[in-house]
Amino acid sequence: MLAPLQVLEQLRARLDETLALLPRAQADGFVSLILELPHGLTIAPELPVPVPQFQFAHNHREELRAGYGCAAEWHATGAERLPELRATVKAATANWAQIDPDETGFVGFGMLGFAAAPYPFDLKSTQLTDLKSPQPPFFKGGLDAAHFEKGGAGGISSAFPNALFWLPELALCGQAGQAALILTTALPIPLETLRPRWQHWLDQIVPLLAQPALDPLTSAHLERGVSEPDAATWQRLVNTALADIAHGDLEKVVLGRRLRLEGQRRFDLTRLNAALSYLFPSCQVITIRRETTSFVAATPERLFTQHRDRIEADALAGTICRAEDAERDANLTLTLQHCDKNRREHQVVVDAVTAALRQCCLQLASPEEPRILQLNNAQHLWSIVRGQLQAGVDVFRLAELLHPTPATNGQPRQLAREWLQCHEPLARGWYTGAAGIVAPDLTGELWVLLRCAQINERVADLYAGAGIVAGSDPTSEWQETEHKLAAMLTALQFA
Repeated sequence: MLAPLQVLEQLRARLDETLALLPRAQADGFVSLILELPHGLTIAPELPVPVPQFQFAHNHREELRAGYGCAAEWHATGAERLPELRATVKAATANWAQIDPDETGFVGFGMLGFAAAPYPFDLKSTQLTDLKSPQPPFFKGGLDAAHFEKGGAGGISSAFPNALFWLPELALCGQAGQAALILTTALPIPLETLRPRWQHWLDQIVPLLAQPALDPLTSAHLERGVSEPDAATWQRLVNTALADIAHGDLEKVVLGRRLRLEGQRRFDLTRLNAALSYLFPSCQVITIRRETTSFVAATPERLFTQHRDRIEADALAGTICRAEDAERDANLTLTLQHCDKNRREHQVVVDAVTAALRQCCLQLASPEEPRILQLNNAQHLWSIVRGQLQAGVDVFRLAELLHPTPATNGQPRQLAREWLQCHEPLARGWYTGAAGIVAPDLTGELWVLLRCAQINERVADLYAGAGIVAGSDPTSEWQETEHKLAAMLTALQFA
């Protein structure tokens, strides 16, 4: 393998050779330059300076996507956040040139992410901002004091807009041993401005790519803080939900919890990502850092994958724990497969995903029986719904149709959302929202933000939830959230 300095010199020379290929005189739009890396990617390093950055890594699929800095980004909020964001992004990126002199087959990409609910603090207004110009205040209108209190210290962070599309200035992508570095800029731009800026990015990132994987730190004690809601409030909320379900108002509602942890040292995101990828290799490990706040998830649930006119969407609901003893673990799997309560909870999600996709698919198929998705700390009922899309359907339309699923919100969708707005005591922010990678043709893949934490230095707010249906038991559902919280809690001990 080439030494880091040799790789850097090689890429700097390749940059100088290929800059002339860029359409710098183009009046508007963007251009991405894709440079092949001489080796695969094992990590996406965390830059030591406060540069906004994100990472999506999937161990089993041998895929990694990361972005640093900002070539452009756009925000939206309100009931029409996704259609409005789509219109703006589609217009802005209509002229997005891809220069791939090494014929890697990779393309530039953006990140789409959004919060659980369309209104921050229930503001009934919509605002769209193009951050290539100076950023105006994020909120329009006055804040609702009651909802500000509801958010609390671990609530919505202004670093994470309600809905966000972000084009990184530098990106890394790796798949099955092949890797590339992608530089993106808005046009027009003078070459004398672009060359030193892109060279600076190479100088920052390339030497870090050869760093060996970090060993986990010694397990550290984490101080458990407040749980919101607490156990007594949780029991009351579940009983209230069960009463409304019994009256026929709801079929299912998903209650969330937030648990605050405080460590003895600043949480190291690079080590945290490595720990999560090791502990949960079949999950998508997501890290998004903006300003001083990081949002980290190890989620087992895709919202969907779109490849051209093909769609796959996960229906993931129905949960039971794991056991160290193989025989007991197998018995737990059988219990999950034959549990009426879990089967009904799962079917609600399958039916909702299927109904949503019927609105945009020419063909659609869902399995007759769910399979089992086994993670280190839990196992779930899992079905994949597949279809052929109508022409013109993209990630924004799919996200609008599929989010939120009954697995994270409830059913019927609007009644469940209103019930949570009235009863759930925490502001979810991006927990149970979605995020993922979007290609220039606006196809891509989004993941539901589960098993996640919002991190600031030594403090982490962990999130988990449980689906309440007829037959749910408050104590069992609380224990289910404890198992889910344990995923992030375990990894944080070694970060």
